[in-house]
Amino acid sequence: MAALICGSLAFDSIMTFEGRFAEQILPEQLHILNVSFLVPTLRRDFGGCAGNIAYSLKLLGGEPKPMAMLGADGGDYLARLRQLDIDTGFVGTVNDTYTAQAMIMTDRDNNQITAFHPGAMMQAHRNRIEPDAGVQIGIIAPDGRDAMLQHAAEFVAAGIPFVFDPGQGLPMFNGDELRRFIAQASWIAVNDYEGRMLCDRTGWTLAELSQQVRGLIVTLGAEGCEVWEQGSSTRVAPVKPTQVVDPTGCGDAWRGGLLYGLEKGWSLVRCAELGNRLGAQKIAQRGPQNYVLDFTPD
Repeated sequence: MAALICGSLAFDSIMTFEGRFAEQILPEQLHILNVSFLVPTLRRDFGGCAGNIAYSLKLLGGEPKPMAMLGADGGDYLARLRQLDIDTGFVGTVNDTYTAQAMIMTDRDNNQITAFHPGAMMQAHRNRIEPDAGVQIGIIAPDGRDAMLQHAAEFVAAGIPFVFDPGQGLPMFNGDELRRFIAQASWIAVNDYEGRMLCDRTGWTLAELSQQVRGLIVTLGAEGCEVWEQGSSTRVAPVKPTQVVDPTGCGDAWRGGLLYGLEKGWSLVRCAELGNRLGAQKIAQRGPQNYVLDFTPD
């Protein structure tokens, strides 16, 4: 079964700060914030939510179809997707702008500060989901605002169930828009912070949100995740990683596991268990698309 993954393709510049952000930022000085972090390590990786989720799903043996926009500098990314045997039929190019860029800084406690330039991602609404797209499931991950709104409506028109995964794009939408997404979606996936914001903006509790869809998953990092179905929650235990190296892309790896399980018709709890395993595999490697699996998903 094929999965359409709507989201960004981006280049990630990942830097490591060997101290703690909390020790450098003084709460009483936030109104005149001026800080500098020495980052001894710097690496550039292929990233973006659509690319990361597609990589995870492909590792599991799924059939990902990322739908995203690259800029004039995106040739290397396109070649990489093809090398991985990932379908690029829904990847477009905008020749007068750059591919999206994420500058990510991680401290010793795995807290992150990210600056993101959307670039070609802002033209993602040029991609359209047709009823004959040849997919059975989809996900709306962080993308251009217009694209997220448009693709949700197109999924519904095409009769394709999808996961609403607003991520860092959540602040772009007001309560009415978020409630519309939820009415259209089959599942919701958020982290703890995003879950709190979603509740605040919609006026619904997690229990109430879960009653609007087939299921709601709240990821909790090292604490595992919560699976909400029809107002009741189940805590799914975390998987202990062999080492903690880099959290960048862990949530996307988790979502690849979610899509794989949903395609297979698994229970949401079983999907979450696989997602937790994927997150543990990813965090042990640097970069969002450099890990391999030491297990078979079934």
